[in-house]
Amino acid sequence: MNRAAWHLRANAPAVAWLVALVVVVLIHRNVPDSGWLMVHLLFLGAITNSILVWSWHFAQALLRGPTPRSRGMAWRLALLNVAVLAVVVSMMADIWPLTLLGSILVGAVVAAHAVVLGLRARKALPSRFGATVWYYVAACLLLPVGAGVGATLASGLTGETHARLLLVHLTVNVLGFVGLTVLGTLMTLLPTMLRTRVADGADSTARHGIYPLLAGVVLTAAGAAAGVTFLCTVGLLVYLGGVVHICIPLAKAVRGKPPVSFAPLSAIAALAWLAVSLVWLAGLTAGSGSWESLPGGIGSVAPVLAAGFAAQVLGGALSYLVPVVMGGGPARVRQRTAILDKAAVFRVVLTNLALVASLLPVPSLVRVGTTFLVLAGLAWFLPLLGMAVLAKPPEGSTPGARPAAPAGGSAEGSLPRGPGGDVPAWNPAPGRRWGMAATGLAAVVLVVVAGIVADPSALPGLSQAGTQTAVHATGQTTTVEMTMKDMRFHPSTVDVPAGNRLVIHVTNVDSMVHDLVTAGGAESGRLYPGEKSTVDAGVIGADMDGWCSIVGHRQQGMVFKIVATGAAPTASDMAAMPGMDHGTPAAAGPGAAPRLDFMKQPAAGFTAHNAAIPPLPTGTVHNVTLKVADQLTEVAPGVKQTLWTYNGTAPGPTLRGRIGDKFKVKLVNDATMGHSIDFHAGTLAPDVPMRTVNPGESLTYTFTATRAGIWMYHCSTMPMSQHIANGMFGAVIIDPPKLPPVDKEYVLIQSELYLGAQGGVADLAKIQADKPDAVVFNGYANQYDFRPLPAKVGEKVRIWVLDAGPDRATSFHVVGGQFSAVWSEGRYLLDGSDPSAGSQALALAPAQGGFVELTFPQAGSYPFVSHYMVDAERGAHGMFKVTG
Repeated sequence: MNRAAWHLRANAPAVAWLVALVVVVLIHRNVPDSGWLMVHLLFLGAITNSILVWSWHFAQALLRGPTPRSRGMAWRLALLNVAVLAVVVSMMADIWPLTLLGSILVGAVVAAHAVVLGLRARKALPSRFGATVWYYVAACLLLPVGAGVGATLASGLTGETHARLLLVHLTVNVLGFVGLTVLGTLMTLLPTMLRTRVADGADSTARHGIYPLLAGVVLTAAGAAAGVTFLCTVGLLVYLGGVVHICIPLAKAVRGKPPVSFAPLSAIAALAWLAVSLVWLAGLTAGSGSWESLPGGIGSVAPVLAAGFAAQVLGGALSYLVPVVMGGGPARVRQRTAILDKAAVFRVVLTNLALVASLLPVPSLVRVGTTFLVLAGLAWFLPLLGMAVLAKPPEGSTPGARPAAPAGGSAEGSLPRGPGGDVPAWNPAPGRRWGMAATGLAAVVLVVVAGIVADPSALPGLSQAGTQTAVHATGQTTTVEMTMKDMRFHPSTVDVPAGNRLVIHVTNVDSMVHDLVTAGGAESGRLYPGEKSTVDAGVIGADMDGWCSIVGHRQQGMVFKIVATGAAPTASDMAAMPGMDHGTPAAAGPGAAPRLDFMKQPAAGFTAHNAAIPPLPTGTVHNVTLKVADQLTEVAPGVKQTLWTYNGTAPGPTLRGRIGDKFKVKLVNDATMGHSIDFHAGTLAPDVPMRTVNPGESLTYTFTATRAGIWMYHCSTMPMSQHIANGMFGAVIIDPPKLPPVDKEYVLIQSELYLGAQGGVADLAKIQADKPDAVVFNGYANQYDFRPLPAKVGEKVRIWVLDAGPDRATSFHVVGGQFSAVWSEGRYLLDGSDPSAGSQALALAPAQGGFVELTFPQAGSYPFVSHYMVDAERGAHGMFKVTG
């Protein structure tokens, strides 16, 4: 087997684990323990495979002597992936004995790899950078320790023991196994990526740099095991010193040949995030008042080490190495390198700026958006890799040829070189690079702004900015266990001695998504049912509010209070005392209500909501898919709201059938918060089919129509009034038996608009005060004044009317017309059999419906209104255009 074929097979498992990681990230809301799974798919799956493959490759390149056979390497990779799969499956299925067995096998395989590399290094002739192989040996000997600690953690440890072993696990596996391998490799690989010579003195740095790194790992792990945080801090700083020591010759190489391609840019960014993570961890251990407060901080650092450090260095290294080891001649290598370098600057800027933004105290919608930008920037490598491997050879390339190595330049003249020697494969003009960087910045800014606009109330710290007063820190920690259930925090009041650090262990035992934020800026991130988080609220110097930032949850009472016992009164406390209230300015914001102009024409090209009723479908079983989505929608000329919609419209699609028909409705939640659906057209226990469906989840709601009418469907997630008012409603029409045919049929659904900020969502305070800004038919104010509904003289027209509310009744009336038939809530009020009888209005309360029939006597314009005239004047108005 040639080198290219061997590497394709050897690297396939790492790529497979990366693909699995991307899939899990996309569906993680439906995956138990998704945080653990994502971290371990990267580190245990992709990174461990890559370390074994490439440490083997570089050991062959750096050590002089005969090349050993690779059959043993193939067996090690096969056993490794069996072991990793066992660990992943057993953790998901909670089978601890299998987790233990898989961990032992992972440790044994990697330890065997260390022995093979060590024996190879001992037998090799002296080599300038042969010391790098000892980085690999030391790293691989550390992993069995980390694997054993990981298995112990999986056994269900809690409290301080869990916190201490978690730090040991992270230190030995990430800083030891991954960090030593990466830093040892980059000593020679980064200059090779830059296509420049290794800096003078780099070989000496390589020989001595391993000592502070190993010392840092040992000190940190020993300090965590012994419960001495000071020793952990010292160990992390020693390790950071080793990183700086190794980076000195690398910095010289970068200064001599600034990076312009993806591989070195990504590797340098990874080193920067490693340094940031080390400083962060050292700060956590130095400032920790108790071990139990550490897991939350480690949980925040772990994604940075995963995405910022490990994933970036892996993507950068493979982007350089894969074209080289696959060979095919200089032209072929240049071709593959160019593919893997596509949009290099944009990808690096997007990934790293989005990662920075996700770490700031931003609303959860912003964090979700920026996290997906990080995923996009990192995962972009995978399709490019597929394109590079499958690309057709350029004309004139030599299949099977290897790229020529330049004279000197690399560490030993034997490391793989780039295409065409020192000539970069991809070197865009500076203007283009700056353009791509600006585009990446713009994408991040756009997502951040969109997230804030969508939910400005979720910005932490706005309501109580500056309320924390200077307080002497006691050095003690108050730890609180808190649960989320039934739209409440339990307990709802937390007493903390002033000066104590507050750590909250919060668990979501509700059936819907929640989060926890404090006015001081601490937050848990979104927690799905069953998930937990540790929130470090910092040193408490004054009373502070906390709440759930999911839209509507805070207004529904999902709040809690942190009470600083023994603290001096704050300015807000003083203002609340008798005689001290000087007034509080009302919150200001760019509201949408002032934009309402009921006489204003919609923009050119406006299309009104289709009021024509759908025809009766064939068959007796109707399969329907309703997708919930957040949709920026115009609700009046120049007035936009972010509605929560079924299939992108408010009202949602009108369904129709006969008595006895079965409806199978698949509800898919593609929105950013939990939603549900309640069909009035069916009778069944609501517990399961009407439950709240979290983002990314779905359910199937099956009911049989047993009674005729126009039935409302709507979201029943609390606060229900806000979900309905923000667009989550629609109609199901079940025709009464022997319903006579008519010439035209329309459906009009009346609802109210309680406008929030322009582009925002319905204002719950207005809903609770019963103060609508507009009342509308089919979701848009006065739309049928501007786009009248057509009819002809002498035609019989049937108009189905539903009052969706959530709160206003209606009295439907057609000006200039009289109803010959009126059907309301299951019965005829007027059946049309008496030509001398007529009706002028159909009165409906919220959630009631019916239909009217009439014939227009002559051509002209016939307004239709809610005869609650204040509502007709604020949007519940339309027109029939009748022609002769």
